[in-house]
Amino acid sequence: MSAETNDPLAWLVTLEGVPSAYAAARDGIDGVLRDRGLRRTTPETTGESLLRGAHASAVLEGSTSTLAQVRSGDGDEIARDSVHLSTELLSLAPTLGRSPLQALARVHALAARGSVDDERLGRPRDPESAARLRDVAAVLTSTTDAPALLVAGLVHAELVTAAPFASHNGIVARAVERLVLVARGVDEKSLIVPEAGHLALRAAYESNLRGYAEGGAAGVHAWTLYAAEAFAAAAEASPLRRSAD
Repeated sequence: MSAETNDPLAWLVTLEGVPSAYAAARDGIDGVLRDRGLRRTTPETTGESLLRGAHASAVLEGSTSTLAQVRSGDGDEIARDSVHLSTELLSLAPTLGRSPLQALARVHALAARGSVDDERLGRPRDPESAARLRDVAAVLTSTTDAPALLVAGLVHAELVTAAPFASHNGIVARAVERLVLVARGVDEKSLIVPEAGHLALRAAYESNLRGYAEGGAAGVHAWTLYAAEAFAAAAEASPLRRSAD
């Protein structure tokens, strides 16, 4: 991430295609969410979005479970971990803005409990990982004119590529992306499914993460444009748009 002192994300907003891509993505999300005014949404709708997201995130992490298996509680270990995180994720939205390091640690602890030793839950792997987490926290607490969607996508890429925790880094990153959208008012009821957007674009998702890690400023630019496309797909994956699978 850029080390600009005033607005750390200002340079991203000036990149070619970024403002228009994020304006279009936000319009698509807002269009889907406006539909909730036409028919009453319930906590079950949010729960369905979280379940679909947990399944998609688990598949991206290597799970072979189907959505039907996850829905019935028969998913594999990765899927169960992802679902467990999803059931408590939204309660961390206030903490994310106030104490992001605490929120990030809690997200990992929820995802990885039972999979790694307790003393490693929520703890960075090494000093370099701790520094990367502090960088993420700084972005989450800084004042920026960048769209909240862009902030969410950037934090996602940082957490995946930094892999700061002992396990479950992809699941953590995708959960935090969703949490940023809730905390920053893009999708307060968490009705879109960003994880499913990435799964639908899996080849581009994985290649752009590699580019983010290895491609310098050009890789960051490409990821930023990709993420806007993924958010558009996330809106289409909302249970407001699709019946249950």
